[in-house]
Amino acid sequence: MAIYRLQIESILRGDGRSSVGAAAYRAGERIRDDRTNEVHNHSRRKDVVHSEIMLPSELAKENMDWARNRASLWNSVESAESRKNARVAREIQVNLPHELPAERRVALARAFSQEVSDHYKVAVDLAVHEPRPSGDPRNHHAHLLMTTREVSPAGLGAKAALELSIHERTKLGLPSSSQEFTAIRERWATITNEALAEANIEARVDHRSLAEQGIDREPRPHIPFAAYKIERAGKHSEVAESIRADYNARVQARQERQAQAAAAPEKAAAIQHAPAPQQAASPQQAASPQQAAAPQQAPVPQQAPVPQQAAASQQPTLPQQAAAPHQPAVPQQAASTHQQAFPQQAPAPQQPQGSTPKSLEDVRREARENWLRMRAQQPAASADASNASYSRDAARQPQAALDQSAARRPNVTAALAQSAAQLPHAAADAADSTNTARSLASQPHSAAKTATPPITRSHDNDQTL
Repeated sequence: MAIYRLQIESILRGDGRSSVGAAAYRAGERIRDDRTNEVHNHSRRKDVVHSEIMLPSELAKENMDWARNRASLWNSVESAESRKNARVAREIQVNLPHELPAERRVALARAFSQEVSDHYKVAVDLAVHEPRPSGDPRNHHAHLLMTTREVSPAGLGAKAALELSIHERTKLGLPSSSQEFTAIRERWATITNEALAEANIEARVDHRSLAEQGIDREPRPHIPFAAYKIERAGKHSEVAESIRADYNARVQARQERQAQAAAAPEKAAAIQHAPAPQQAASPQQAASPQQAAAPQQAPVPQQAPVPQQAAASQQPTLPQQAAAPHQPAVPQQAASTHQQAFPQQAPAPQQPQGSTPKSLEDVRREARENWLRMRAQQPAASADASNASYSRDAARQPQAALDQSAARRPNVTAALAQSAAQLPHAAADAADSTNTARSLASQPHSAAKTATPPITRSHDNDQTL
């Protein structure tokens, strides 16, 4: 069975890669990188079957010597890109059918490279490799190293259509990059099947996935080349073992799903042919004539009628009053049920037998006495409350206020002493005033003359002196 494989990857300067180094490795040559002044020497490779630079067919008559020289072409590519993370080249790796002879494999690779160059107007550096002695003998493959810019007799031009962004492709009416890659994969499958058909080989390849082909099989895992080299050196690779373990788990899960899907129709057929379960007999069927001949069961004795009062006791009701003479008594069981569900209220205090009811005057007198007793207790309660409030305020008074009050005490004491010293003088003044008033009262005319001073006027300011 032919193996289909087509992988597209980018050669990025940001990853530390160079298009000059990539071309030297694939072609098995020695090339110097003029930008970094580094020499890439892979001339010792012996697995390079064919190497060739393919140019667009429309430039066949043009002088394209600069592009047909591998060192000149890829050094021009490196000098055309100025960004440090630029994509300097794009590579397409394809697997060549091992069923074809060597010359047909080379012819198939050249035909595909020419189509890519004509479609995108780029230079394609083709290198066909044969399997290494220590590798898989079916690993015939080809490397198509493409320039990211269009080529012309004057040099490299604008970016190729495959390198345009989604916005630029939309403006130009081109399909998306994903659709472009799918078209490349489909074209490789088509020309590969044509080559197999020309060689009268029944094997075919398909670019579609197994699910799209309708094949219920788990895809085989891809072991990275680094892990493959470790295992080829006779060492253990945890990465390869983990990939194989995951693949085996997926295969087992798929087999279980297939087994369940195969057993599903058998279960459905078994359920369909199984006898239907008998349904329970309805009341009409129970009264059929065949069952009427069966011995009848003894009749269930009827229960005694429950008194109406007992049935009502199960519902929440107020305590019942004493029953009238003509009503039946409440059963004891119903009363106990009522007590468990709703507790009865405390009975009202009954007056002692033989005591006469109080009159209205007695009730008023008792109310008056209670009111006077309450008024008498109120001042004492108020005094206790104010004392308690004063105690709380004193307890809550800050220490700073107490210190300030203590500091004012000497001033207050001095003021009191001064007032006490002035008391004799004030008493003497009061005695003199009293004697003067008495003498004036005995001599009114002389006192009036003596007490009233003469009034004079000033002509300068017209004021009374």
